[in-house]
Amino acid sequence: MSRRRFLTGAGAVVSGGLLASATELPAADSKSTAAAGDSMPRGMTLATIRRGGELGLAIRTPRGLLDVRQAESVFKQGAPTTIDEVFRSGGGRALAAVLARANDRPSAGLFIDEREAQFGPCVTSPEKIICVGLNYRKHAAETGNPVPPAPILFNKYNTALNAHRGTIKVSQEPAAQFDYEVELVIVIGRVARRVGEADALAHVMGYCTGNDFTARDLQRASSQWMLGKSLDGFAPIGPWLVTADQVADPNRLGIECRVNGEVRQSSNTADMIFDCAHLVSYASRHFTLKPGDIIFTGTPEGVIAGYPKEKQVWLKAGDQVTSTIEKLGELSFRLT
Repeated sequence: MSRRRFLTGAGAVVSGGLLASATELPAADSKSTAAAGDSMPRGMTLATIRRGGELGLAIRTPRGLLDVRQAESVFKQGAPTTIDEVFRSGGGRALAAVLARANDRPSAGLFIDEREAQFGPCVTSPEKIICVGLNYRKHAAETGNPVPPAPILFNKYNTALNAHRGTIKVSQEPAAQFDYEVELVIVIGRVARRVGEADALAHVMGYCTGNDFTARDLQRASSQWMLGKSLDGFAPIGPWLVTADQVADPNRLGIECRVNGEVRQSSNTADMIFDCAHLVSYASRHFTLKPGDIIFTGTPEGVIAGYPKEKQVWLKAGDQVTSTIEKLGELSFRLT
């Protein structure tokens, strides 16, 4: 689709409460998770960390990140030790038990300072990475496009997954017009097929911060957007996967993107054309959503492609991109 018009009102004004509230992420403790069922975790902020050459599950706590693999080896509660195992078997009760034991009897090496952690994507092996185009009213307007009558869906591949503090090697790609797109990401926790909107969010395990990184010149190379969206590392997500019970309304969250510290996007998910329930329901009408599948829900106004051509300065190697969503935290990556 053509990108023609720039709205002068689509500026980057820092929301007074966004940055503060985004850092106030829920941290699990044994009291809040003791009643967790033996299905998907509740009341937890999860992450994937790389330690000893392996990717493993972590729980964010006031003490730091609990390395579930290490804790399970000590306390032997039958807890899942990777996010993939969580999607296969749940294990919420076992995770709560491991967390309670670790809090009562902290052992050396179980907790990691999150400032020193090496993160992986918070979801590591989704069967489907579904993306939604032009899903914010002001973003559709800034690009000169009408409001879509139905969600515009496209896909990314698992090789596009990237992590907090990761890198995207733009200097190695056959493209030049690199652009940011901060996005709320839905993480599916229960099989969903032909579900109605009223029941759709019951199939969501949680939410995370994402960036639908894009090469605009490749995106415009054909009528299909996939090529410009699916290059290696073009889907950073995380670092936190926040369980859905801790996000009262995913359709009312502050959302922001900064480049080298400069605010470029500042909006709210309330500007989405199709809300989270509609997107889950709509996608499930056409194909089965499975635990671990993720949905990028679209980006707000302020992307480079929305600027007048004379003001389009594309991202380049050395740039730092930081995406922040209220309640879900900050995702940062660098271009090389």
